[in-house]
Amino acid sequence: MGHREDLLEGAKRCLLEKGWRATARDIVAASGTNLASIGYHYGSKDTLMREALFSAMGDWGDEMQRITESAISSTASPAERFETAWSVLSDLFDKHRTLWAANFEAVQRSDSDPQLRSAFVAAEREAQAGLVALFHGVPDAEVSQEDTARYGPLYHLLVSGMVAQKTLNPDSQVSGENLIEAMRLITDRRKP
Repeated sequence: MGHREDLLEGAKRCLLEKGWRATARDIVAASGTNLASIGYHYGSKDTLMREALFSAMGDWGDEMQRITESAISSTASPAERFETAWSVLSDLFDKHRTLWAANFEAVQRSDSDPQLRSAFVAAEREAQAGLVALFHGVPDAEVSQEDTARYGPLYHLLVSGMVAQKTLNPDSQVSGENLIEAMRLITDRRKP
């Protein structure tokens, strides 16, 4: 790897260990590079940290996709697929707790960092399409804009809510089966 890649990997490690309070010196120590490399390759520590966060989130998404695909039968119903994928998401949250803590920290910082906010907004559509692919069992490239618009916001809200809930109460667990049942009750509810 070159300095650029070393810096990114070092920044990802620092992000997971120290969050946004990681210093440029921490990143340099973790990457085996030098301070001037940050400015040369990324322009600033903040830019590098943004890239590190979204790169780490992409790694998490790739891992989630691999595990889910190996855990779900090709004959699974949509409900069975949702339940299994939801369980994988919950387990991976527990495994990558520090990544989600860094993500929440970044969301809080986005109020005072317009570039970070723009990066979140730009990544939102991609995240929604990835969740549609995951829950529907189709390759990312086959997710239509229509399906992303139809299902993506709901899946994104559910996952964001689960992350917030598990951040506040790590022992909390809402199963995919319970979510499906609640959605059925809501949609089947009739006015008196």
